[in-house]
Parts: sequence; C-alpha cells; structure tokens
Amino acid sequence: MAAITLNGAARAHSDGQMLTDLVEEVTGRRIAPDGSPADGRRLGVAVALNAEVVPRSRWASTPVAAGDDIEIVTAVQGG
Repeated sequence: MAAITLNGAARAHSDGQMLTDLVEEVTGRRIAPDGSPADGRRLGVAVALNAEVVPRSRWASTPVAAGDDIEIVTAVQGG
C-alpha cells in the first residue's frame, strides 16, 4: 500500500483505487459511474486532486496514485 493525503491527513490507499472509491468512503454513499449519487439525492461534494478540481464525470476514471493530495469537500447550508 502507498500513502496519499486525504483532507490533510496521511492515509494508505490500494492500487487500482479511483476517486469514486474515496468519495464513497467519505460520504458513505454509493456513487454511479457518472459521479451522481446512486440514491438520486443531492450529493453536494467537490473533489480536488493535487489542487485541481476534478469534474464529477471523471471521478470513476481518475486513479489515485501514491503521493496524491486529495481534498473532498462537502457543501454545508447556513452561514
């Protein structure tokens, strides 16, 4: 296993892991290949890989590699 940084914390990751896998782990929800939540509800999540926003449509085809810095942020209503 190699190390990545997820939301500022070091963690191990498995070879072959995609961004979708991490989003599912962080949100606890199943994500379809197009990046939409399988339950049909709003997701309210954005993903940045090495400081570049990754479009939802590319999560399933974007591999996670050793040394990657990934931020998964959730929109929160309120002020």
